[in-house]
Amino acid sequence: MNRFAYLVFGIISYLIFFAAFLYFIAFVGNFPLVPFTVDQGRPILPVWQAAAIDIFLIALFGVQHSVMARPAFKRAWTRIVPEPVERSVYVLSASIVLMLLCHFWHPIPAVLWDAGSGPLAMLLLAIFALGWLIVLLSTFLISHFELFGLKQVWSNMLGHGATEPVFRTPFFYRLVRHPLYSGFILAFWATPRMTVGHVLLAVGMTIYILIAIRHEERDLTALFGEKYVAYRGRVGMLTPRLRR
Repeated sequence: MNRFAYLVFGIISYLIFFAAFLYFIAFVGNFPLVPFTVDQGRPILPVWQAAAIDIFLIALFGVQHSVMARPAFKRAWTRIVPEPVERSVYVLSASIVLMLLCHFWHPIPAVLWDAGSGPLAMLLLAIFALGWLIVLLSTFLISHFELFGLKQVWSNMLGHGATEPVFRTPFFYRLVRHPLYSGFILAFWATPRMTVGHVLLAVGMTIYILIAIRHEERDLTALFGEKYVAYRGRVGMLTPRLRR
């Protein structure tokens, strides 16, 4: 019974994540499909108040993602949470924090640049879409269903144990070590109309990404040893390395 319950929980967590992810794309892109976006929805507050709220939301997002992803936290956490659903709990927690960010974000509408609706605007929208496409493809390259907890609950349902991680560098990963983060950065910064609120989101998320990479690379080095050290020496972090 527990195995089936874990499977159902994992599927529900994944569906909540997927809905939150789609909402976040619309949020960042200022699409009128959702009630709250980076530039509209909430009442306009004095800049310092809006910035304080928004920075707190970004920090909450960053702390949740970074702390719960660390091996030491996982070892302690699985004393409370069953190991097969540990990743699903992480995914659900991340989705909730992301939804909180979107719901309580306060726009700061002062415009820094506006490309209008011409070719430059179309180019920026294309880069925006490319960024999200890279994010999605990168998750499938490294096992999308394991990353979001579905593989774990399905393997548990079948009575299989956890599999050992294997070091692989498919496609994008031959060019950059963290293509998923590269895609996020493109999506955050490529916009035809950049407001102060949007740049605050982009700067905050970029800082979080740089901090997260530092911790992730330390964990990956501990896990894969010299293989990852050699890989890090020959492949760029967020952009392709032009020379060795």
